Amino acid sequence: QVQLVESGGGSVQPGGSLSLSCVASGSVFAIKQADWYRQAPGKERELVATINVRSVINYADSVKGRFTISRDSAKNTVYLQMSSLQPEDTAVYLCSAQIVTTQFTTSTYWGQGTQVTVSS
Repeated sequence: QVQLVESGGGSVQPGGSLSLSCVASGSVFAIKQADWYRQAPGKERELVATINVRSVINYADSVKGRFTISRDSAKNTVYLQMSSLQPEDTAVYLCSAQIVTTQFTTSTYWGQGTQVTVSS
C-alpha cells in the first residue's frame, strides 16, 4: 500500500510565497515521475509542474519563473516552491506520482490535495 500526502498549503497575500510538500510512504521503492496539478473552482484540472527520475522538469507557462519543483529521492518527497503568488494561483494543489513499489509494480497514486488561497 502506498500513500501520498501533501502539506504546506494555506493563505497568502499577492506576491507572497508558499512551499508545498508531497511525501510518499508505505511500499515505495522509487518515484519514477511526480506531478503537481491544481484545480480551481469551475475550472479544469491543470498540470503545473513535472519532474521525472532523471530530474527532467517541465512547467506550465502560467507558472514558469515563479514555481520550482524539486525532489528528495532519499525522503520520497517532492516539493513545489511557489513565489510571486497571484489570486489566479488560488486552487487545490494535488500531487500525483508514478511509483515503483517494493513488489516492483508501477502505479499512479494521488494525494488528497492541499488548498492554496491567494488574497489580499
